[in-house]
Amino acid sequence: MSRDRQAATDVRAQLLEYALSLPEAYLDHPWGEDVAKVNRKVFAFFGLQPEPDSDRTLVVLKVPEAWDDAMSVPGAEPAGYGLGKSGWVTIPLGRGKASMEILRAWVVESYRNVAPKRLSARLAADSSG
Repeated sequence: MSRDRQAATDVRAQLLEYALSLPEAYLDHPWGEDVAKVNRKVFAFFGLQPEPDSDRTLVVLKVPEAWDDAMSVPGAEPAGYGLGKSGWVTIPLGRGKASMEILRAWVVESYRNVAPKRLSARLAADSSG
């Protein structure tokens, strides 16, 4: 596996772990893909587990507030199936892409856009403590 692919795979694993650390988030596998859900709703698509010959490792997040910033990542594009119209962005991972700090902020934004208000409030309380 190339260094770039390994870096993207590492970012994906760290980001998935972070997404699953949010209140009541859990891993599911619809369509054979890894997704992070809260309250039975997807807030982050991680796609299929990257394979050594795959040239794209990505995450899909609902980030209408950060749309312009997310779309500025090299290779980013509106999510397919019409989801882009609702603020979903496909964001490639790896070297020369968004930093882990930015990606985590976008995961939180996506979570807040999908989670019930009581969980978003809990997230705010957890981070202030």
